Amino acid sequence: MAVSVFIRCSHFRRLIGVSNNAVALFPDSAWYSNCIKSQPYATSISEIKDTIKTNTKKSEKKISKAMMMYLQRAKEHDEFMKKEILEYEIGKRHLANMMGEDPESFTQADINRSIQYLFPSGLFDPKARPIMEHPEKIFPSRKAAEFDETGKPFHSMFYTSKPNYYETLYISENYFYLQNIVDNIKSLNNIEDSLIKQGTLPMDRIDLVGSLWLSKNDIEKLFLERINDFEYNYLITSLERLCDHPLSRRATDFILKYRRLCHTSFKEIAILPLEHDSTGRPYVTVKNCMRKSARGEVTIWGNGSGKIVINGHNISYFEDFQHREQVSYSLLKSL
Repeated sequence: MAVSVFIRCSHFRRLIGVSNNAVALFPDSAWYSNCIKSQPYATSISEIKDTIKTNTKKSEKKISKAMMMYLQRAKEHDEFMKKEILEYEIGKRHLANMMGEDPESFTQADINRSIQYLFPSGLFDPKARPIMEHPEKIFPSRKAAEFDETGKPFHSMFYTSKPNYYETLYISENYFYLQNIVDNIKSLNNIEDSLIKQGTLPMDRIDLVGSLWLSKNDIEKLFLERINDFEYNYLITSLERLCDHPLSRRATDFILKYRRLCHTSFKEIAILPLEHDSTGRPYVTVKNCMRKSARGEVTIWGNGSGKIVINGHNISYFEDFQHREQVSYSLLKSL
């Protein structure tokens, strides 16, 4: 009996010892404690790295073949332009040294003057003459990517193959600014209707004197797209319809984007009064008429016979047919 009580008390003492040290509860409690301690509650660094790698692989987007081809072409174009610009800068320095100028302050105007001096040309068309321009002016610019990595186009008219052209005609991506012909005409029509309701006759048409429509090549450079003759004529016709609107002056900024200014010099021309001879025949005498380095005096008679007399000879006084045409051209314009 005493032995059993002692055993129970010993178990009770072991239970009391648990409150101070849980490891002493059972003989093999140390093994369980080691197992528990070997499993930390925080995530290990290796597990975090594995998770990041997995998420990175999942977040990678597949690049479409169209985007891959565009990136390849863009890379080739950039490398080509870098090479051309480098050669241009080297040639510019060589040309400056040849002309005895400072390469650091050698401008494009100096280059043009030097090329004209070193390579004189009598060709009439300036495009046929030798030039040395910056590669960005010689080689046409390229369009930026028109679609994202997945191949989805940015522009709503991408599949027309000419989004910039059709955007100018019909629709604009920016609704806060009038960037196309149709929206401009609708806006002007609304203003015209409101003015008519107020009893005002609208008349504020744009003045196109001194400017011309851009050529087909200039339009293609502006749009960065190839257009045919029919599309070019349709665009110009639509713009002319906008110009014919009574309030077209309000769309001046939009219209002038497709026109180029003609640099003309105006000067007052003094019209000489008619003089009459003793028989009452009218005539006008113009003195100091200039033609290149030649100077002459020209008298134009009224009620003439139609005969051309040059120093006592007829038009055959000039042996060159071109000279004869130049003499008779002013007479043809006056008919």
